[in-house]
Amino acid sequence: MAIFGIGIHVLVALFFAIHVIRSGQQMYWLMILFMFPGLGSVVYFIAIYLPNSKLQHGARKAVTVAARTLDPGRDLREARDAYEYTPTAQNQMRLASALMEAGDADEAAATYEACLQGPFAGDLEIRFGAARATLACGRAAAAVTHLQTIRNSDANFRPEQVSLLLAQALAAAGRNDEARAEFEFALSRYNSFTAQAEFAIWAAGVGDTAKANALHAELQRTMERWTRHTRDINQPLIRRLNTAMAGVQR
Repeated sequence: MAIFGIGIHVLVALFFAIHVIRSGQQMYWLMILFMFPGLGSVVYFIAIYLPNSKLQHGARKAVTVAARTLDPGRDLREARDAYEYTPTAQNQMRLASALMEAGDADEAAATYEACLQGPFAGDLEIRFGAARATLACGRAAAAVTHLQTIRNSDANFRPEQVSLLLAQALAAAGRNDEARAEFEFALSRYNSFTAQAEFAIWAAGVGDTAKANALHAELQRTMERWTRHTRDINQPLIRRLNTAMAGVQR
């Protein structure tokens, strides 16, 4: 049994030694692992392997979700406190983002607009946040203006996201012909699941049954090949898609 125990220690040390080499860790870990296979393996597991493992990332995600569930206003409260204590542009941007995540689109839009009045007027990330917030609070025309400004400034800034948000803003502004053209552009350029789903949701909403059904069929074929993790990540979009397609005649 003692020999078997020693063998297990060596195998574990060998496993971590391979991890050292593949992950580019410092070579002194090899000496530690083979000189002290039992204790060295424990130390390596805690210090190097666990912090970079999927288990650790999953645990962090679970803790974050739990914290938000138990105290949903924490991020916004902390962002607001930080801005009131130190009213810097960075804290103002943090507050705007927290307001948007909390569902307060009106105040988020006002805060983003305030950010754009200062030295960060040319910051495209802030303008993109302003576009999202203004669209969410029903100011579609303002969102279109923000997004067109972004595209004119830098066509390579978040190109797919800008295109899809612009299509949605055009639709919300009642400019459906332009919205369709923008959705078609996004689909031809990126052809991602998100682009297909957003186009299908819009098509279902305007009564374009043929387009909605064609896109939905392609989306279903894609989802059949997904892992559970991928499906979980895309759940909010899938729910919106299912809701939109529920009223479409096949």
